[in-house]
Parts: sequence; C-alpha cells; structure tokens
Amino acid sequence: MAWTLYAIPATKRTELDAVLKDDLLARQSQKVRDAAAVGGPTGSVYALLEGSADAVRRADELLPPLGAKLRGAEAEALYRKFKEEEESASAGMGLFFTED
Repeated sequence: MAWTLYAIPATKRTELDAVLKDDLLARQSQKVRDAAAVGGPTGSVYALLEGSADAVRRADELLPPLGAKLRGAEAEALYRKFKEEEESASAGMGLFFTED
C-alpha cells in the first residue's frame, strides 16, 4: 500500500481537514496526530495518508501548500510509530473481547 506523510502547522488544521475531505482522499486511510505526542515539534500535526498510488499522488498535489512532506529515515521512523500504535490498539481491543 502506498503512503505519504506530512508535517503541518497546527494553525492550518482547518485547511488540512478540508483537503482530507477531497473525494479521492476521503476514501483512503487517514491518520492525523499531534506531532508532540510522537516526539515531534509542538504546534504541528502529522498527517499520514495510506491507500492507492493515485490517492498518494493527489495528496502530494494538495498537501504541500499546507506543510512539508517528510521523507527518508524520518518518514520511515514515524510511519513505523503510526503502525505500532495501530497494532497496539488492535491488540488491546482483542484482549478486551477475549473470554476467560
């Protein structure tokens, strides 16, 4: 699955929300997290979009005016944190629904 990750100033959150409602982007997996919560700068959010290659290309057209695309080792490390968080949440829900 293709993905892209951006750092966006929190002051542009309303604009980010509007972009993420784009017809193509709205049908993809989206995660927006406070950057400080995962070791990033205060006053920023990270926006992760996962989905089709077309959707990632569309995100890469619409998101640059709002913030910076993260690349390389920094992007990979943050992507892993997002996935670990997702897996931890899934495991927790599994424990919640298991019977003794």
